[in-house]
Amino acid sequence: RASPSLYGYVMAVGGQQASGAEIKGVPLDAPPDLLRHLKQGSFDRLRNRSGLPGIILGSKLAEKTGMMLNSQVKILSPQGNLIPVGMKPSTTRFRVVGIFESGFYDIDVLWAYTDLQTTQGVLGLDTDVVNAIDLKLDDIYRAPEVAAAIQPVIGKTLIANTWMEQFHQILGALKMEKIVTAVTIGLIQLVAALNILITLMMMVMEKNRDIAILMSMGARLEQVRRIFLAQGLMIGIVGTVIGLALGYTLCFFANHYQLLKLDPDVYAVSYVPFAPRGLDALWIAATAIFVSFAATLYPARSATRIAPAEALRYE
Repeated sequence: RASPSLYGYVMAVGGQQASGAEIKGVPLDAPPDLLRHLKQGSFDRLRNRSGLPGIILGSKLAEKTGMMLNSQVKILSPQGNLIPVGMKPSTTRFRVVGIFESGFYDIDVLWAYTDLQTTQGVLGLDTDVVNAIDLKLDDIYRAPEVAAAIQPVIGKTLIANTWMEQFHQILGALKMEKIVTAVTIGLIQLVAALNILITLMMMVMEKNRDIAILMSMGARLEQVRRIFLAQGLMIGIVGTVIGLALGYTLCFFANHYQLLKLDPDVYAVSYVPFAPRGLDALWIAATAIFVSFAATLYPARSATRIAPAEALRYE
């Protein structure tokens, strides 16, 4: 889906104080997904042409300026009327018809939405002028591919900007967080592998006499080795299944109920988002089972080196 839009930097003057804001005009017949489910109010109230024009503010912007639902806010635009002493900023009064909350502090503290025609009037532009065309994709991760295909069409005077480029700072922080998480998980698996190694070595020492009896009764070295390999794999598989079940359950509840709150002024998000993926479960499970299997190799090899005569000499 493609829809025209108009951006402009303005000053929002509320009942308590003023704050800079990015006003965005959108078509009334194609509301953004962000405005379909508002924290307060409704998008349909923008279509009401009686009285003051409507505006939808971000939750943090509304708090910062002291604006509540149905209150009036003044929007000052530097693109005003030209007078002999210079440019006079234009002032437009709006009525707050909705408050949205995206979860991203930079958006909630800066953005304000109104209809496209009103925004053109605020910025002193004609009714056929826009400065952006928003594209909505079914697969948001194909945005770079679509942008590369669009660039030759729009020419050098325009630029195709993706959501990944707009939010590269927070995405870079999340990428670094994933790397640190992978390193942490690797260290945890290493500790678990050492525990399995020590447990099996203790078991080999404890079952020294039993292993010797089995070998004296005709058990082959491969059979003895498989016993410890199977036990180590069983420990790894059972632990992996339990860990994945508990981990995905905790992730669901932590994300659904937003259990881990953050200071949005510092972290740009109000809570820690959890988005477990099936691919992560596959490589984590495969790594955990492989580490468990590797930890059983030395104990299994040690069990096959037991000499029955030496082990049963004093029995």
